[in-house]
Amino acid sequence: MDNIILIGMPSCGKSTAGVLLAKRVGFGFLDCDLLIQNAEKALLPSIIAEKGAEGFLRIENRVTGEIVCDRCVVATGGSACYCAEAMEHLKTLGRVVYLSIGAAEVQRRIPDLEKRGVVMKGNVTTLAALYRERVPLYQKYADVTVDCNGLTVEETCEAVMRALGFAI
Repeated sequence: MDNIILIGMPSCGKSTAGVLLAKRVGFGFLDCDLLIQNAEKALLPSIIAEKGAEGFLRIENRVTGEIVCDRCVVATGGSACYCAEAMEHLKTLGRVVYLSIGAAEVQRRIPDLEKRGVVMKGNVTTLAALYRERVPLYQKYADVTVDCNGLTVEETCEAVMRALGFAI
């Protein structure tokens, strides 16, 4: 199938750039966080508070793993990288693009982890530790990595298009 799957840290632009990217290439758009909220009829921070990190990840793995689409940009949740089955499924749907930003930029963009609804597993309690844990997973699943440090949403969109061979 011909889809573009966006992965990366929370706040890297998966949803924001994803909507613009979908418009630019004439694709539909799916936001996995919204699919999860719809399936659970609750906001992400509430789901995480009620079910815990592992419970949330089971839901994320199930909901993301059930996606069927064609010609869509799919913005995954930042924690989708923990969901091996869902990530393998997404790789069958299209090209996986890792929107990479540095740890300092993530810290600047996310002043409150709990309010944002960020899944923290095990002994991970800081954004720096979360970054160190997730980056290798994003790299593992990515077909393409796009460095988004210092880029605007428009520039991020164009960088993804170039990386995937779309005309700009």
